[in-house]
Amino acid sequence: MTELAPALFYRRILDNLSDAVLLFDDTLTLVYINQPGEMMFAWSARHVLGNRAQQVFFFSDQSMEDDMHRVLGSDSTLTKRNVVLALPLHPMTVNVTMSPVSDGDAHMLLVEVQQVDRHLRISMEEQLMAQQNAAKMLLRGLAHEIKNPLGGLRGAAQLLDQELPDAELREYTRIIIEESDRLQSLVDRMLAPNKPPNKTLINIHRVLERVRQLVQVEAPSGVQLIRDYDPSMPGIYGDGDQLIQAILNIVRNAAQALGERGKITIRTRIHRQVTIGFNRHPLAAKIDIMDDGPGIKPEILNQIFYPMVTGRAEGTGLGLSIAQSLISQHGGLVECDSKPGETIFSIFLPLEKTHE
Repeated sequence: MTELAPALFYRRILDNLSDAVLLFDDTLTLVYINQPGEMMFAWSARHVLGNRAQQVFFFSDQSMEDDMHRVLGSDSTLTKRNVVLALPLHPMTVNVTMSPVSDGDAHMLLVEVQQVDRHLRISMEEQLMAQQNAAKMLLRGLAHEIKNPLGGLRGAAQLLDQELPDAELREYTRIIIEESDRLQSLVDRMLAPNKPPNKTLINIHRVLERVRQLVQVEAPSGVQLIRDYDPSMPGIYGDGDQLIQAILNIVRNAAQALGERGKITIRTRIHRQVTIGFNRHPLAAKIDIMDDGPGIKPEILNQIFYPMVTGRAEGTGLGLSIAQSLISQHGGLVECDSKPGETIFSIFLPLEKTHE
């Protein structure tokens, strides 16, 4: 076993932490940042080293820098919670712990940064997944209970249809048969997502193009579907048919929400260090489906992935539930954020380690 130099060993430890670690000299100039810090602030170490604290953190008020100076000249640690960093690309809320460190005559400041909104998001995801699993089990049990008597009802209606001499009376049995078939189709859709995915390496943009073409044919001429694809996106291991169905449900919902006119943008990007449920993925594909429609009513926004929850009178409330279930079987997650004029469904799909 090869021994590592102490400095390299400690550096590896710091690079495998989940929080950012930064070291400033006595002029509050950055002299070290670990890899999680580079990812959190979206800057390479080469670019950010040598910058002053204000240039790194973009503090919204002077008191933060004053606190850093005060801790630097003391022997005590200070933690500030829910600090807002106005970073250019992605503002975030963090907890900051500052500790003075010294090496002989050199006085430095060690700063640990924990992203609060990331932890809140993880907690919300775990709660959402637990609720969805409970709802799915209840729904599947209900579907099985409906399926058996439904078959008997349809069979009895068929026999009755053959015995009735009056065509007008047979019209009623046909209604029973047609409604039984409709309910049977609904039950099948409720049970369908349990089929395990048949994963192969696929180009996610081909999946998205297939969805775009299907929705463009159905949608009114006033609805525009816009592509914004990341050409560097690697292949994804997944079931192409299931991913088409999941994404089609979401894009079709967006088109129906727009009505006769509006824009739907389908965007792909690669995200780093994405946590889904209990798993942290170095790389994940993010697919955003954005529309400029009226938005989702606030009272149902937190429930839209539940079966039978819909904002449309003619909707079944199964499309988004099925989409979430299919994406979940791929180890991914669907999130939604909505306000009038902008609704965004974000699909996160983990990428294999071979893409790191």
